Order: sequence, then C-alpha cells, then structure tokens
Amino acid sequence: MSNVNVLIQTGYGLNCDLETAHAFELAGASPTRIHINSLVDGSVRLESYQILVFGGGFSWGDDHGAGVIHAVRLGTHIGEQLLEFIDKGNLVIGICNGFQTLVNLGLLPGLDGDYRQRSVALTFNDCGNFRDQWVSLKAAPDSPCVFTKGMDGFELPVRHGEGKFHADPAIISRLEENHQIALRYCLPDGTEANGWFPHNPNGSVRDIAGICDPTGRIFGLMPHPEAYHHFTNHPDWTRIQETNRRNGVTAAPSVTPGIRILENAVNFIRSR
Repeated sequence: MSNVNVLIQTGYGLNCDLETAHAFELAGASPTRIHINSLVDGSVRLESYQILVFGGGFSWGDDHGAGVIHAVRLGTHIGEQLLEFIDKGNLVIGICNGFQTLVNLGLLPGLDGDYRQRSVALTFNDCGNFRDQWVSLKAAPDSPCVFTKGMDGFELPVRHGEGKFHADPAIISRLEENHQIALRYCLPDGTEANGWFPHNPNGSVRDIAGICDPTGRIFGLMPHPEAYHHFTNHPDWTRIQETNRRNGVTAAPSVTPGIRILENAVNFIRSR
C-alpha cells in the first residue's frame, strides 16, 4: 500500500489537528483534516482511511465532562461505522481529549471484544488544576500496542485538567493481566512514579498514561506525541545539543518519540 490515509477530526473545540497532520506527514502518512459534521452527515465515510485520529483539544469546551459530548455525537450517528472500521483491522488513536472520547464511547478498553460499554474513566487531576508540563514515560515491552512497539523510555508533553485514569480494581487487574497498560508515567530514571506528583501529573492509578484494546490496534494516551515532532520542541533541546557537542556527538538528532509512535502505526498498515 503506497498511501496510508489518516483521518484527523476537527471542529467544536478540537485544536491539535494541524500539528497532528504535520506529525503524520513526517511519519510518512497522508493525513486529511475532516470536520466532525462531515462524518455525521455522511459526506465523508471511514472506508477511505486506515487510521482514525481522535485528537487533542477541548471538544465542546468539556462542558459536560471531557470528551462526553463528542462521544455521544459520534456514537449516535456513526457508532456502527466505527465498529466496522475497527473490525476491518484498522487503527485508532485517541490523544488527550481523544483518549477521553474513546473511553466514553467504550472503544477502550474493549475487554472481551466489547467496544460499546464504558468501564474506565478519565477524571479531574488530583492536583486540582490544569497541568501543562513534560513527563517521563515507560512503554510496556509485553503490550500488544501497535503504536508503542519497540519503544522503552521517553518524554512527551501533557496538557490536561481531566487526565486521572480510574477504574474498578477488578478492571485494572484485567488490564494488567492482558498487558493493555501500554504506557505509564515514571521517574526520569525510568523507575516507577508510584503516584508521585508531578511525575505522575494527575494521580492516575498504577501511573497509567495510556492503554490499548486487547488487539493493540486502538490506543489512547494523555500525553501528546504530535507535540514532539522535532527535537527543538523539547524544552531542554539547547542544553541537550550542547551536552552532545561537548561529548563529541555530532550525529543529527534522531526521530523523536512522538513521530516514532506514529511511524509504528504507518508501518503496521503498510505491512498488512
């Protein structure tokens, strides 16, 4: 397959579509920004795409809870299309507000193949305020997640007020057993954050930053991979560059972790 077509949703407060499109272009895909209304009225259908993005932002201003109205609107109008899209082996990624929407739709965690029932929540940060910071993350090597394949420790930015992952202990245990906890907040040295603020910026149980469905093809995460599409996005890039120079490292900066997450998705589709 020459083109990997990516549909990035826009409209009603979603505000990360341009940088998400740019990041997917860098990852080798062909992204298209589509207003939610075009999906609802049927003028655009999902059949032409292989990756569906629920992007970051503040859909409907989070007025009834983050991602709630977005989930109700899409679930009501194209719920069956979404299930067909997934059933065909395609990929879905939800970033920040998109993760919240996937949870409200029931597309995550998808336990027992059930993509309709909501069983986990993303709720208000324990710190009581909006967090805009960079976090250290650890990818689970045994997770089936397509997007984090081959990745270990890295950093990404977060910017949210409702990012605390919460669920019944029995659900958390099942996510652990199924290796569906694809991404966790950690300390800079890669060890467990154990809920320690601000390394765990929101109080998520088990330091959960992202989960996937049992197939690994649906992935939701609170950090923003599209916001780390170039090495100069990192707040310490000048220090890192100078440290490398003093240590005799002259190689060009490698692909950022944010782009690598998206490249994993693109490569998965191409390999089908």
